[in-house]
Amino acid sequence: MSKAFTKETDGDDDDELTSELALPQGVKNYMTPRGHALLQAEFDHLLRTERPQVVEIVSWAASNGDRSENGDYIYGKRRLREIDRRLRYLTKRLDTAEVVHPETQQNLEQVFFGATVTVADESGAEQTYQIVGVDEADPAHGLINWVSPLARALLKAREGDLVRFHTPAGLREVEIISVRYMPPVE
Repeated sequence: MSKAFTKETDGDDDDELTSELALPQGVKNYMTPRGHALLQAEFDHLLRTERPQVVEIVSWAASNGDRSENGDYIYGKRRLREIDRRLRYLTKRLDTAEVVHPETQQNLEQVFFGATVTVADESGAEQTYQIVGVDEADPAHGLINWVSPLARALLKAREGDLVRFHTPAGLREVEIISVRYMPPVE
């Protein structure tokens, strides 16, 4: 088959979501106001600052002549593809985002999106989590996405409830110590 009819890529298909960021089919892309602002800031930085700088470097490198062995040109073009791919991804995520304001939650005694929940495990060790959107999750800082096993187990539970959830290490059980709604953790 002629190469004119085949699609050749450098191994980085642009619109494929990574499995950890993919939302279940038919599910809304919930975000906290902070998460939405962070994605918007990243989008603006890439579009208004980083991309124009890389375009300038690529233009300069292209004007130097032979592009086949021109590192600035080759790596600049690669970086432009990465930036454009990220901009497309961010555009899709921001367009489908549904911003949920945790502080306006009605049932303050129950766990819903945006809640900050303190739990105690079987040994009594306490841990605090905030249930946030998929794009803003950072488990190391207590921000868990609402489709994670722990968050799914916590949803609709109340203070004093015991919840069970599956982890790679097996079945775990935690007790809900407190539920609060406040602006996201910084």
